Amino acid sequence: MSAASAVAEDAGDGSLYVLTAVLLTPAQFPSILGDDYPQACALLGVAPAVDGYGLVLGQDEEGARWTVVVDDVSLVATAIASWDCGMEYDLSPDERTIVVSLAGWPLDLAVAAPGLPDPHDPEQGADGTGRVPLAPPSAEVWGPAQRRMGADQIALQWADWRERFRAGGRNRVAHAGLDRALNQARGYTESPPPPGRVRSSFAGEDARMLRVDGPGWSLVARTDDIAFVLLDEEPSGVIPVPRDAELPGLLEGLDRVAVRPS
Repeated sequence: MSAASAVAEDAGDGSLYVLTAVLLTPAQFPSILGDDYPQACALLGVAPAVDGYGLVLGQDEEGARWTVVVDDVSLVATAIASWDCGMEYDLSPDERTIVVSLAGWPLDLAVAAPGLPDPHDPEQGADGTGRVPLAPPSAEVWGPAQRRMGADQIALQWADWRERFRAGGRNRVAHAGLDRALNQARGYTESPPPPGRVRSSFAGEDARMLRVDGPGWSLVARTDDIAFVLLDEEPSGVIPVPRDAELPGLLEGLDRVAVRPS
């Protein structure tokens, strides 16, 4: 997280006190926004630019939540890297890089700018779009966003989840939804899906971490290990996919068509 800093202007023509920022690129975007990069862009009302965007989340002088979409991806990436290393970085994009300012936050933040009123949404239409302010999905229900977030958590806590299922059987679980997901994932290796639907990141040594999404399902796997599948029809359920004769080839094929962070 950043210390509060000012952005040149927001939709309300005032200062924005920055709380955090995230990348929105084909290889790296908040899964909460969609199954792929074009879907995530569509949710925010921006075109799926090849180079992507940065999302700057903050509060205006009245405490209202705003999400500022900027096209200076390198600036946002530098700020995030600095914060991750525990260093301060004044994220103040030039107003010429601002694509759109949207009311609300698409992500749940547990922080607020000091000295400002508590975070709250501005009135509907305050950003000029007429749309309801952005808001994170409810934690009380299970749906596509929660399913994707669950897969992200498994990727972040791989060792814990791997240990939990280490004693599982060798044979693949018989499940119609699982078979559908794996068949559709296999189809991605033959006909590449929209950008971001298959993502690959470094997982140590010669392994890659794969995050794959499709209609109603999410898959997370290490290319040198097993996979886990989450389904819309199985609230909070996690289905392990053992490393049988078919899985290594599937994961290798998915890694070939995946987008990777630059």
